[in-house]
Amino acid sequence: MALTDAKKNALLIARIAKDKKALKVMVLDMSKVCNFCEYFVIAGGSSLRQVNALSDDIQDAMLKIGRKSMSVVPGNDQSGWIVLDYSSVVVHIFHAPVREFYDLENLWSDAKRLRITSKSPASSK
Repeated sequence: MALTDAKKNALLIARIAKDKKALKVMVLDMSKVCNFCEYFVIAGGSSLRQVNALSDDIQDAMLKIGRKSMSVVPGNDQSGWIVLDYSSVVVHIFHAPVREFYDLENLWSDAKRLRITSKSPASSK
């Protein structure tokens, strides 16, 4: 089965986050539960510093393949929650206590979870 660009990007972002030691990385297929994106990537950091570093690393890696985030909310600050908007893929990077409080995985529990493999999503067919 061929992967869509959105799915490839979501899995690539998840792989980048895992490689950077993000906590509890997951990809949710949002296509059947919302109309504003196809995938959520949710990742955690053990500190605010790690949350900001994960955001920077994901943005840098995506820029290298020609994908620029449409927006970054709230950006490099101390809130504990950064959102990167890649249109069809929305990335949520949380500091662990903030992630637990908002519990997006439970809020969007109807969304199917995708398996993140160590294989590069770009090479999947």
